[in-house]
Amino acid sequence: MRTLSEFLELFSRYDVPGAFAVNIELTLWSALFSFVIGVVLVVLRISPVPSLRSFATGYVELFKNIPLTIIMVFMVLGAFGQLKFQFSDNFDTNFFWLAVTGLSLYTAAFVCESLRAGINTVPVGQAEAARSLGLGFLQSTTMIILPQAFRGSVAPLGNTLIGLIKNTTVAAAASVSTETSSLMSTMIEFNANLVVEIFLIFAMGYVILIIPVGLLTTWLSRRLAVRR
Repeated sequence: MRTLSEFLELFSRYDVPGAFAVNIELTLWSALFSFVIGVVLVVLRISPVPSLRSFATGYVELFKNIPLTIIMVFMVLGAFGQLKFQFSDNFDTNFFWLAVTGLSLYTAAFVCESLRAGINTVPVGQAEAARSLGLGFLQSTTMIILPQAFRGSVAPLGNTLIGLIKNTTVAAAASVSTETSSLMSTMIEFNANLVVEIFLIFAMGYVILIIPVGLLTTWLSRRLAVRR
């Protein structure tokens, strides 16, 4: 009974829902920015200009192969510590947006690859038909190719979003002290006898967040699939 009372007391002493809210906010902002960057990158990757294709390919390969923790540490020690790059005078706000920047730059590479997989499902004849109608590269890409590619890349994008949700825990490396992994570390430090229970709290929290995303993207993927 004592252990149960101590376990329940954790929720009164620590703001667990607030920590998950921070991670959800990190996810939403990073998903938005990484999607925009990813769309730009995939357009560059299929561009007829070799230099643009090389730039986009280099970006994707670079960020795909750099550990996210390294990016987060660079955002704090490099971008903020050495380059004095900051969003706000408030430390918590500044580190939050530094984390969003790192997550967005990293995730954009995977968004680009997911969209490219969708583009590969679009028949080549679609682009040829667009060119025969006199449409330029940007017109055919934005009006014909990308809309179909989005429908074909729902599942990969869903997996990328799930990965992003889990990757927000790395924000602790960017000194975001209010997110789940930081709070979990603090809770274990002062409640070592409840380490299993604390782990289960956060594990179940992420299961509750991730399973609906997986179910939704699977449903959307089937509903929006292009019938050939």
